[in-house]
Amino acid sequence: MTTSYRITTSVILGLSIVVASFTAADTNVFTTEYIKSTMLKVVDWQLKNPKHKTTDWTNGAFYAGVFAAYETTKSPIVLDSLMAMGQRTNWQPGDRYDHADDITICQTYINLYRIKKDRRMIQATIDTVQKMSRVPGREVKNHGITWWWCDALFMAPPVLAKLGNELKDPSYFTLNDSLFQQTYKLLYNKEEHLFARDASYLWNAAGEGKKESNGKKLFWSRGNGWVMGGLALLLQEMPKNHRSYNWYVELYREMSARLVVLQQTDGLWRSSLLDPDAYPGGEASGSGFDCYALAWGINQGILDKKTYLPFVEKAWTGLNTLVSPEGRVGWVQPIGADPRRNFSADSWEVYGSGAYLLAGSEVIKLKDLVKK
Repeated sequence: MTTSYRITTSVILGLSIVVASFTAADTNVFTTEYIKSTMLKVVDWQLKNPKHKTTDWTNGAFYAGVFAAYETTKSPIVLDSLMAMGQRTNWQPGDRYDHADDITICQTYINLYRIKKDRRMIQATIDTVQKMSRVPGREVKNHGITWWWCDALFMAPPVLAKLGNELKDPSYFTLNDSLFQQTYKLLYNKEEHLFARDASYLWNAAGEGKKESNGKKLFWSRGNGWVMGGLALLLQEMPKNHRSYNWYVELYREMSARLVVLQQTDGLWRSSLLDPDAYPGGEASGSGFDCYALAWGINQGILDKKTYLPFVEKAWTGLNTLVSPEGRVGWVQPIGADPRRNFSADSWEVYGSGAYLLAGSEVIKLKDLVKK
C-alpha cells in the first residue's frame, strides 16, 4: 500500500489554530473527571432508552462502547448492566449464523468471559463461528462473499480474533484473513483510500456509478468509520508477529491519513465524505468511530502523535457538542446503507452512543491534551 494522501505541515498548522480556538473555551472536555462522568451519563441515558432487539448489530456496537466505559470507569453498576444483558440473551448471538451483524454482540460476551471465565458465556459464539466456517450460507449464495458490506469489518473480525486468542487457535485468524481480504478486494478504492459501502456503490470501467451532487463518488462516513473502529479492535487482538498484522496496520494508516483530510472545521465528519457541503451538521456515529480509532492509534504508537493529535482534539471537542445535558448523543444518522440528510440534534441511535463511549475510552488515555 502506498499512501498518496500526505498530511502537510501547512495543513497541520492551520488545523492547530482551529484546535486552539476550540480548546480555549472548552478545556473541560479533556479532563479525566469530565470524560468519565460524561461516559457514565451516556451509558445511563441509553440504557434507560433501549431500542432494537438486544442481539441486533446496533446494540452490538453500543455494548462494545459500554464495555469500554466499564474498563475506563471501573463502575460496578456498568459491569452489572453488562452481565444482566448477557443473562437476558442467554449469551446467544443473533439468529443468522452466517451474517456478521448477528455476532457483533459476541464481542461483549467474550470481553465479559475474560473477567468471569465462564465457558457458557462464549460457547454459542464458538458454535456459530464454527458453523459459518463450515457451511456456506445465504450471504455467500446471494452476494458471492460472506462479508459483502464494509460495516461487516467492524461486526465480525474482532469476534474471530478474540476467539483465536481465548482458544489459542490460529485457525480463527486464518478465517478472518480470508473473509477480510474478500471484502477488501471487492470494496476498497485504492485511489481514494476508502471503502464503498457495498458493490452497488462501485463505479464501472466507463466511470458510471452512484455519485454525489458535486459529481464525486459516494463514500459513506459511518461505513468507513465502522471499518476504522473494526481495524482498531482487530489490531488489539492480533499477535504482532502474525503474518498479516503489518498489512492491517498499513491499511489502518492509509485510511487514517485520508480521513483526517476529510475532517471538517467543527471536528466532525459529514455523512458523505466527499461531498460535505451537501449535508447538514457533523454525524456523530461516523465521527465517534473515527475519533476512537485515531486516538487508539496514537496511544499505540502506530500513528505519529504530533501529526494526529490535533485531529483527535478537534474530533473529541466536536463530539461533545452533540451530547445533551442528560446524556443523549444527538446528530446520529438513522439506520441506512448510505449518507442521509434527514437527521438532527434530536436524532439518536444506540450505535451513536457506542461510538462516543469508545472514543472517550481512548481520548482519556492520551497525553499532552489540554487539561486542567
